[in-house]
Amino acid sequence: MDNSFEILDLSSLGRNKTWVQKAFGDISKRSAAQQITIGGVSGWCTGFLFVRVGKVAAGTLGVSLLLLQVAQHQGYIKINYRAIQSEIKRTKDVINKEANRHYPGVVENAKRFLQKNMFLAGGFAGGFLIGVAF
Repeated sequence: MDNSFEILDLSSLGRNKTWVQKAFGDISKRSAAQQITIGGVSGWCTGFLFVRVGKVAAGTLGVSLLLLQVAQHQGYIKINYRAIQSEIKRTKDVINKEANRHYPGVVENAKRFLQKNMFLAGGFAGGFLIGVAF
């Protein structure tokens, strides 16, 4: 009896996949109900966290701005608004340049993804709105 076997190396197949790809696979090939469910649950979680984190961030930012204005009014600090405006403009230009260089075609890729996964995107949008409401 000849026991010669061909060895297949399957270890490299899953290396370049994210944990989401490993868990769900290609979602666009699943049924519409599964896509809507996955999108809805992930949208709800995102919306819920968005509100919770947003409240903390808004509170922190508001208190910081209030303290900054009080300190300026009392004369503890002096703010050079022209320097701030020029720095904001320069930073915005650098960010736009780097984003266009590193991420070309992001809008086209997003459009293609949304067209291919319409049910997933619809479920996500609905779940996000429900998550924001809670």
